[in-house]
Amino acid sequence: MKYNQHQLVVVNLDPTIGSEIKKIRPCVIISPNEMNRYLNTIFIAPITSNLRDYPTRVQVQVNSKESRIAVDQIRTIDKQRIIKNIGQLNTKEMDALKSIIYETFVR
Repeated sequence: MKYNQHQLVVVNLDPTIGSEIKKIRPCVIISPNEMNRYLNTIFIAPITSNLRDYPTRVQVQVNSKESRIAVDQIRTIDKQRIIKNIGQLNTKEMDALKSIIYETFVR
């Protein structure tokens, strides 16, 4: 399967340790397409239904449900953890995600 940046996928994040976000849940692919094409691993950010407004969270709609992308929980996974594709971020959500990643890791 082909994976693209900003694609929404369902991922099995278990097993986890401590405060890592766990279970099967939607995630957004944040690694660039060049990496996604050639490597067996990708960068994802889990999506949570916990609606607390942390500065490292991005509001999105997943299956018509308000959710948050947890930029503070970015991790690398093997593509074998991906269960299925469920969509794509819209342009507004992509821009917000890029902004929070920049503020969190670059600035």
